[in-house]
Amino acid sequence: MPGVVLGVATMAYNPRDHYFKKAKELNFAARSVFKLEEIDQKFKVLKHGQTVLDLGCAPGSWSQYASQKIGPQGRILGVDLSVVNVKLPNATFIRADLNDLNLEDTFREHGFEPRFDLVISDMAPRTTGIRITDQARSMELCELALDVARRFLKPGGHFICKLFHSDDFKILREQIKKEYASFEAMKPDSTRQISKEIFLIGLRKK
Repeated sequence: MPGVVLGVATMAYNPRDHYFKKAKELNFAARSVFKLEEIDQKFKVLKHGQTVLDLGCAPGSWSQYASQKIGPQGRILGVDLSVVNVKLPNATFIRADLNDLNLEDTFREHGFEPRFDLVISDMAPRTTGIRITDQARSMELCELALDVARRFLKPGGHFICKLFHSDDFKILREQIKKEYASFEAMKPDSTRQISKEIFLIGLRKK
């Protein structure tokens, strides 16, 4: 019965854990900010003055962190199906389906040159509870993000995307290895123990 499954899951799942409380204390929109922070602390992907494309940006915590790191000379363009309510002086948020956008026109409409220093994707599918289906949809979103980076990331730029771990990991790993000087995979400490998320990182686009 569904109630039994939920009962087992809640033993390991605490929605108001240390990272949730820390995010609230620091006025970040979500605990997911600490995932990007850990990645950045390890690989130094964010720098002052960069232009960042944030895919799947709602509720806005990744953009909040990036905004601080790139400073007033940097700029962020965020895209998500949901509304982002955070206000940042160096960020523009668009509510749209990435598949429906003419990205070149969208960038120019909002005053962005169509080349970015960093493409980050925290996109995730609406989960069905069917593992294979959710993994396949996550793979599709990663491939979409990778294609956007292929087209609009500057040479030497960096790429980060979230994947629900599956055998497709190997496919993405090989694609990223071909296109970037270095490939890394990371499950940040702030990722919930029960989560199957893994973050794929391409450093220094060829």
